[in-house]
Amino acid sequence: MFQLIFTQQFKRKEVQFIKRHPELRQLYAKTLQLLAANPNHPSLRLHRLRGKHEGLHSVSINLSYRITLELLIQDEQIIPVNVGDHDTVY
Repeated sequence: MFQLIFTQQFKRKEVQFIKRHPELRQLYAKTLQLLAANPNHPSLRLHRLRGKHEGLHSVSINLSYRITLELLIQDEQIIPVNVGDHDTVY
């Protein structure tokens, strides 16, 4: 089991995301639960980012929305960085 570490900055982004997309609240929560249980689950579509987001990873909430995150495998910690649609997080 991985530990999700939420920064204050991410919590603000999370509140804004849920306010704009209340219909995704349950799917978002399910994505976080699955991420903590198994970041490599196929439905998350975990992948490493390149370019200006080098060092970050991304998982999918659905086909339109993503969560970018720091994935610290050695410490079994996951630090969400941003949440939103493709253009928002990239």
